[in-house]
Amino acid sequence: MGATLLAGAGVAGAARPHGLPAAYGAMVQQPATLPRSAEFDLGPALARARAEGKRLYVYLSADDCAYCRRYEAFLAANHEALKSHFSPYLLVDLRSSLRVPVRELRFKTPTLGSLPYAEFQKAIGDERARQLVYPSVWLLDAQGQPLMQMPAGAGTFETVPEQIEVLQLVQ
Repeated sequence: MGATLLAGAGVAGAARPHGLPAAYGAMVQQPATLPRSAEFDLGPALARARAEGKRLYVYLSADDCAYCRRYEAFLAANHEALKSHFSPYLLVDLRSSLRVPVRELRFKTPTLGSLPYAEFQKAIGDERARQLVYPSVWLLDAQGQPLMQMPAGAGTFETVPEQIEVLQLVQ
């Protein structure tokens, strides 16, 4: 179950493509196995983050998620105010689908191997005990460890100051 990696790619032909706005230059993973399953290999992103001395801003969205589109529109509308605050991060845009059952959503790292969503969360020390919620964001160091516990779902970052606090790791 591999994924194609694209730098800052959008979805061709779509009136309003999903995913992080291209202006942010995210590393995009679109798994070839949608819509029945999705595995995201974070190995290349972790290696690139280490090489560039950056943290990871990992964004999990679904192509059919209205709340994801709302967050992406917020980022697009506030690009000028937010872009510099994202500079310490390598943005990783994981593009899934609401049709992917949680048991078929997997994350892979060089140290952990391939794990289902819930096991991945536990393995990286994510304390959020919850169902899969879109959108989800993880702030990770270059070794794949969380920098802070993150909220998830709609309404997480609705203002520029809230988004900046998250990027600055303000608890």
